[in-house]
Amino acid sequence: MAFIHLDIRCLYAILICTAFGSTLSSDAEIKVKPPQDFEIVDPGYLGFLYLQWQPSLSLDNFKECTIEYELKYRNIDSENWKTIITKNLHYKDGFDLNKGVEAKIHTLLQGQCTNGSAVQSSWSEATYSTSPQGNLETKIRDMDCIYYNWEYLVCSWKLGMGVHFDTNYNLFYWYEGLDHALQCVDYIKSNGKNIGCRFPYLESPDYKDFYICVNGSSKSQLIRPSYFIFQLQDIVKPSPPDYLSIIVKNSEEINLKWSIPIGPTPAKCFIYEIEFTEDDTTLVTPTFENEIYITRTSNKSQQLCFLVRSRVNIYCSDGGIWSEWSDKQCWQGMNIN
Repeated sequence: MAFIHLDIRCLYAILICTAFGSTLSSDAEIKVKPPQDFEIVDPGYLGFLYLQWQPSLSLDNFKECTIEYELKYRNIDSENWKTIITKNLHYKDGFDLNKGVEAKIHTLLQGQCTNGSAVQSSWSEATYSTSPQGNLETKIRDMDCIYYNWEYLVCSWKLGMGVHFDTNYNLFYWYEGLDHALQCVDYIKSNGKNIGCRFPYLESPDYKDFYICVNGSSKSQLIRPSYFIFQLQDIVKPSPPDYLSIIVKNSEEINLKWSIPIGPTPAKCFIYEIEFTEDDTTLVTPTFENEIYITRTSNKSQQLCFLVRSRVNIYCSDGGIWSEWSDKQCWQGMNIN
């Protein structure tokens, strides 16, 4: 019988080569390419953009793996990226089109085909910006939008600086639920120029991004468009409270009461600010209720007055505009109920 003798050094060499060969083979198997045809598409919704892509053809080799995509995007001058992990081949979000947009995406793999480890591809990148036209000075100024009493929207603006006499502006708007962007049909005018828009009835626009573009036209110069994004519940200006009453309960306690403002704003969405005057002393205090008790500073007070205003509170919006002050209600005399 013949015996084969292997030098111990040869055996080590074989083992090392086998190990490295296995590692290289494993590494080659779990390489993945980034998504292809990555693009940012503008469907004409004034800032609501589509980010879409196609899977790499190499993914056919990883059917046993979980395939996801990590998407990062931002307006170009923003410090922070928004990050989304998705299995879909598209994503939609709103952007400020006054600025450029940039995005990047890569493929994520994990599962059996990667031996349980996470594998990611390199990044695919895309950018988008509107075609710049006109000087910045030609944009409208001081855009101001108010959603009165949670019922009707009015926006107003000032003309751009140094625009020619033939310049006029047009407003377009869109929010989710509309098939396409619409133009204002009821402009507010001054000297024949559009300086604002009264919107028609808006169906279910609350708690959605509301996109506005105001562009302009002139035969003698290009006009820079302006883009805006609002959430209408954040710019509600309620009606002032009404039916104020003062009841002096005893020598110290005063009951101030008023009605909830008329309109579709839910009662739970209000915060109130009360300005109470006792003779020459004035106190301002907030409350979430439409009633408050105040202690008199002196039972010799000759006049007690208060007025109140309302605003949508933090539980229903991220902002809001104070209503006008109510009419003042006063109590005079020494009579006590």
